[in-house]
Amino acid sequence: MSILEEHIKSICKDNPNYGYRRIHAMLKRLGLLVNKKKVQRLIQKLKLQVTSFTRKSRKYYSYKGTIGKVAPNRIKRRFNTCIVHQKITTDTSKFKYYESDKSGNMQVKKLYLNPFLDMYNGEIISYSITKA
Repeated sequence: MSILEEHIKSICKDNPNYGYRRIHAMLKRLGLLVNKKKVQRLIQKLKLQVTSFTRKSRKYYSYKGTIGKVAPNRIKRRFNTCIVHQKITTDTSKFKYYESDKSGNMQVKKLYLNPFLDMYNGEIISYSITKA
């Protein structure tokens, strides 16, 4: 048994729910540079695959509950219009970016973009960008 296999077995023994990505990260922290595909193959060979988080064990569940008040659908998929500023729509997009703090640690930050779109010609009339 190789040194790499022994390290993988010890990591799996301490953390039985770790998949190949986490094991690869742990090996990297220990100073062992190994390809993640090799780690994947060794985990399969040693029969150490995690079974509690497979796609088959989880059932799809999309219900999010009642969140706020739902506005009535007034456009009803009639997006085209002949009159300027008759139908104005918006959609919020979330962007993730990294920013370093004073001590040099990288922190995940979020930005929200809200464009206001005129359905007459698809032109963006206005937009707002806010930090979370």
